[in-house]
Amino acid sequence: MSKSMPRNWQLMILLAAAGLVLAGRYFYFLPRFSSGESAPDFRAVLPGGRPFQLEELRDRYVLLQFWGSWCGPCRSENPALAALYRKYGGAEFEIVSVGIERDTARWERAIAHDGMVWPYHFIEITPSLRFFNAPIANQFKIKKLPTLFLLRPGGAIQRIDPEIEALDELLGRELKGNLGRERKS
Repeated sequence: MSKSMPRNWQLMILLAAAGLVLAGRYFYFLPRFSSGESAPDFRAVLPGGRPFQLEELRDRYVLLQFWGSWCGPCRSENPALAALYRKYGGAEFEIVSVGIERDTARWERAIAHDGMVWPYHFIEITPSLRFFNAPIANQFKIKKLPTLFLLRPGGAIQRIDPEIEALDELLGRELKGNLGRERKS
């Protein structure tokens, strides 16, 4: 019995260590904000040089997207976001995309290739794609891509990382005047 006891302890220590690593990872990736909290305002410059402030869009639903041209899951999600924008985008719903990047040309190509036709795109150049060290990403404590925040009119966070299908259903209910309307791009 004494020979098996050290093995059991080794297994228990190994399982406890794995549990601590998983718990640490879970808490590390928790978003800074919760549903119902106000999203912080930020200022940025659009690619054409026009200044932008998130406050400008407080009268509508806003999907704030943090993504990267180098991020496979982000690129896979972009066509569905483009379809969502074609369906609801405009006076009551906008998408604001913040690219966490090292290469401006690659970011521009990804926007065009993925059909991201909405007008609000910003790039945050960061020296490390591992730590997302850029002002807006830091303000929102972004630690993984993609990260989505759905803001309701008034600027409160309604959902964090919603599934696209759930987002479509929610916008369909909330934007009753736009049901069935497809935008031409």
